[in-house]
Amino acid sequence: MRKTLTILVSASLLIGAGVMYFRPPLLTQVTTKKKEASPVPVVVATVEARSIPIYLDGIGTVRPSNAVLIRPRVNGTLDKITFHEGENVKQGDLLAVIDDRPYRAQLNQVLAKKNEDQAALNNALLSLNRSADLLQKKVLSQQDFDKARFTVEQLTALVAADQAAIENAEAQLSYTQITSPISGRAGVRLVDQGNLVHATDTNGIVLINQMQPITVLFTLPEKDLLAVEQEQRKSPLTVIALDQSNTKQLAKGAVTVIDNQIDQTTGTIKLKATFPNSDLSLWPGQFINCRLLLKTLPQALVVPSSALQRGPQGAFVYVITKEEKAEMRKVTVGNSDAGVSVIEQGLRLGERVVTDGQYKLKQGSKVVIEQ
Repeated sequence: MRKTLTILVSASLLIGAGVMYFRPPLLTQVTTKKKEASPVPVVVATVEARSIPIYLDGIGTVRPSNAVLIRPRVNGTLDKITFHEGENVKQGDLLAVIDDRPYRAQLNQVLAKKNEDQAALNNALLSLNRSADLLQKKVLSQQDFDKARFTVEQLTALVAADQAAIENAEAQLSYTQITSPISGRAGVRLVDQGNLVHATDTNGIVLINQMQPITVLFTLPEKDLLAVEQEQRKSPLTVIALDQSNTKQLAKGAVTVIDNQIDQTTGTIKLKATFPNSDLSLWPGQFINCRLLLKTLPQALVVPSSALQRGPQGAFVYVITKEEKAEMRKVTVGNSDAGVSVIEQGLRLGERVVTDGQYKLKQGSKVVIEQ
């Protein structure tokens, strides 16, 4: 029994010694220095200085410079249509002809009436001359002479009225020849040849739109009004017309009118820009995007917009120091356009900022720059 106990004790001591031999020291584990974190791979860009245009964006509608709905000014049958739908017409071109026979007859009637009254006036003038001689010879009384004189004045007024009637009849006759008051493009014909038309018709015959030049009416927020007015006083502001996708430039023009009131419903101000439209890239009724070039900032500090981050304290960027570490830097951002942003405060020319990989960074993070 004693021998067995001795064997068990010896075995326990051997096992304990083996455990202590193969187990790493506890103190060594605790005091082992932790390895430093691996550098964070980032993409950087350099702060540059360049001229940056400042644009104001708005939505506009294309309108013709002049639009005239051609309507008949007299009643009658539409004898002839002389224009083709969609063609360009010039000022004074004949567009339509109304049956002129009733108006020509009316003109002949007033012409005949004037000839009749003119003959009576000529006769009255001869009688007045004879009455003047008789009055001088005291053969005719003053009363008879005055009567002859008043007859001449009456007939003179009647001839003048006849002349006015002739001019009116000539005008009515001329209205049967319908001409274009402006140069432009004819639209869809609104009435067919052979129809009876009236001066009171509201539909008209055709709409003529002047498209060269053409105008665009667009709006901007009222907060931009003061800056726009200040720059417009220096020189007409340039406006670029873009398609609805905001990618293709259609035309370039200039601001010609700033409206005299703000729309209180929308808080916007209306502006009108004029475009030469030599290639007819703008069409009446078209919706477009407008970019107004307010001014150009010379040598402004810019960074890619992807470098900007937002936090509780506002905008910031990560700047790479000489030690290749990330430094969080608060910045004041100005205008942003075409993927770049103007930095008004917080950065210096030539500094490097992180444009990709920021989500892994914190203040003082070691970085490795990827090409």
